[in-house]
Amino acid sequence: MPLLGFKKQFAGLVASGQKRQTIRAFRKDKRDPRPGDRLYLYEGLRTKSCRKIGEYVCKSVKSIEIIGDPFGKGLGEVRLNMERLSEARVKSLAKADGFESVNDFFIFFGLKFAGVLIKW
Repeated sequence: MPLLGFKKQFAGLVASGQKRQTIRAFRKDKRDPRPGDRLYLYEGLRTKSCRKIGEYVCKSVKSIEIIGDPFGKGLGEVRLNMERLSEARVKSLAKADGFESVNDFFIFFGLKFAGVLIKW
């Protein structure tokens, strides 16, 4: 029964169905969602203003590694299940995840991030 909380900037996109995926750090308890799990999506999880956005079945989970460019000269690098993504696929991933630009995507995740890409 994975609960996924979303920031206000993404909650509207999730509620409208435009955002059908999320990128999360690996869970410390190793209980990351798996395909077939029911996902419960909330805005403002663990706050007084918490509201349920939706309930979906997890379709896929892939490992993801995001490595930003420390000098800000390039886009950085994204690996999905150990496969390096092309610039076009990185742009598509960033847009599908609710970011205005690839630069915003890399800023959000910082210089080094490892986790899972969850789709519903």
